[in-house]
Amino acid sequence: MGTEVEQLTEQETAIYDRQIRVWGVDAQRRLSKSHVFVSGLNGTAVEFCKNIVLAGVGSLTLNDDRLVTENLLYANFLIPPDENDFRGKSVAELCCDSLKDFNPMVSVSVEKGALSIFDADFFQKFDVVVVSCCSLLTKKSVNSICHKLPKRVAFYSVECRDSCGEIFVDLKNYSYCKKKNDETIECELRYPSFEEAIAVPWKSLPKRLSKLYYAMRVIERFEALERRNPGETSVDDLPNVLNLRKEICEAHCLNESQIPDSLLRRLIASRTEFPPVCAIVGGILGQEVIKAISGKGDPLKNFFFFDAMDGKGIIEDISNVSS
Repeated sequence: MGTEVEQLTEQETAIYDRQIRVWGVDAQRRLSKSHVFVSGLNGTAVEFCKNIVLAGVGSLTLNDDRLVTENLLYANFLIPPDENDFRGKSVAELCCDSLKDFNPMVSVSVEKGALSIFDADFFQKFDVVVVSCCSLLTKKSVNSICHKLPKRVAFYSVECRDSCGEIFVDLKNYSYCKKKNDETIECELRYPSFEEAIAVPWKSLPKRLSKLYYAMRVIERFEALERRNPGETSVDDLPNVLNLRKEICEAHCLNESQIPDSLLRRLIASRTEFPPVCAIVGGILGQEVIKAISGKGDPLKNFFFFDAMDGKGIIEDISNVSS
């Protein structure tokens, strides 16, 4: 263990002492050398950013050119409440300033520009890419770029609507070790891209699949057809959303009761996030990214859903790729 400790600086070893006791020196060394990119700084994403900065990643790059609105202030605790402090600054710049205070050992920076303009050369600089509140087309495109890179870039998308949350994970071909009966065994998982996963026919999915999966796909499709940004919906859209649900369910031979009216209403009516849900989903995302970087622990494959109405977190493997 002494040899491994030397790979961390004395200051890092002192600051991360408790974490090293939990997941080991090698895992902390990998974290300290990792580079993470996050685009779309909503409440869930900033919870995640806080967690990985405190965990001690090497660098964190933020991307969100939006200016501050009242809805963003509701769940983003990194934005100072005084208007004089955030006037003229983007969300990413404000979050960057706050995150630097959490852990001065982590390099936190801002990358300006629309997420859709970044190419393979840009994304290959990172070990982890996390996107939130982007369009369906952009999510597919960024994931496709990461999935095709020669190096493994772990891709995550995260969304929170009202009191519900969804995480998608793509680790490509992922190997890790776990203990079983006092023996260490090597495991390998193959992950589909987001586009491959949502292309799996609904009639082939488990009958008791989370209803949130279906509801999120309907709303994503609606926003794409209407050329709306994520969250730019209201209860007035419900009739059109229900019509789209009917079309999609008929195409997939799925009973419409699997996507309740009440669930769709909740997801489209609220434009603000529920901070406790952001904390839960952002915490889960942080754990999963730490697992992916460290190579320790069973990673999530490949969707996670949380609904505060029943307090349940559900993992669903939606894939036509064998493990």
